[in-house]
Amino acid sequence: MTENAIFQPSREPLTIALLVLPQASILEVASALDPLRNANRQLGSEAYRWRVVSPDGAPVPLTCGIELPSSGPLAHASGADALIVIAGYRLAEVATRPLIRDLRRIAPRFQLVGGIDAGPWVLARAGLLDSHRATVHWEDLEDLAAAHPHIDVVPDRFVIDRNRVTISGAAPAQDFMLHLIRSRHGAALARQVAASFLATHRPGHEPQIAPQDPALDPRVAAALARMEARIDAPEPAAATARAVGLSPRRLEALFRQALDTTPAAHALDLRLQAARRMLTDTRHPIAEVALRTGFSGPATFSRAFRARFGQPPVSLRRQARALHPT
Repeated sequence: MTENAIFQPSREPLTIALLVLPQASILEVASALDPLRNANRQLGSEAYRWRVVSPDGAPVPLTCGIELPSSGPLAHASGADALIVIAGYRLAEVATRPLIRDLRRIAPRFQLVGGIDAGPWVLARAGLLDSHRATVHWEDLEDLAAAHPHIDVVPDRFVIDRNRVTISGAAPAQDFMLHLIRSRHGAALARQVAASFLATHRPGHEPQIAPQDPALDPRVAAALARMEARIDAPEPAAATARAVGLSPRRLEALFRQALDTTPAAHALDLRLQAARRMLTDTRHPIAEVALRTGFSGPATFSRAFRARFGQPPVSLRRQARALHPT
């Protein structure tokens, strides 16, 4: 992880501008700002300052239905030390060409430019992550790597590479801010801030998805991890059982006890939930969605999808496009 001067010990105030796009999550905004607010409280001084800007300067509608006040349009971020883009859904609609153009133009004014959740997509479209290591929310890792081969995409919680930072979601945003606080003001303050939120500070290089519930049988946890890693190439339940050192019958009994389902049913549901996200959040053709979620073809996929969600994939895709035609 390569860092810049913004992460050196300093008593100088640091100003962060958050560019929040419509349909971002309030949790990601809070995860970025509240550690800074708490650090100021612990220090008894305004070591961290922030401003929230939006594409047009208007209040930002968030996914929960709340509108987040804005101090102005992107130009009002000028003068901050860092600019961090927070984005969520409907990127085709909210990450407009004028915004990408303005972001590309303003980026050199900051010591650090970053993105949270889908924010790295916005940076990538502006060409601001070329030749950098970067991460994005785990649901988008494969697509970002395919769409932007000049970016070294990794599945970390957050990645700092020179004057860029990419952060995969809300909890990693808190991790990053704790890392920033630790770098500038020491480990003791970072621990105090984390303790005030009853949080654990996880480093950026850790995987995005937390380890399985410790209450689970380790063999069930291992089976779940295999299923999650094989969405596009599922294996038979018997093969999963062998891989974790159990008979198929014993693994099924453990799954029923822990999750009230069978290994085969759980693996199928993981694939169908992934397919549902792709249908609503991407423009991948249905045949490609089927392939990416381990189905032999669109017909097989459609039957399984209808049985699980009560409608065929094409109907859900039409609904998504009707709601968000761009």
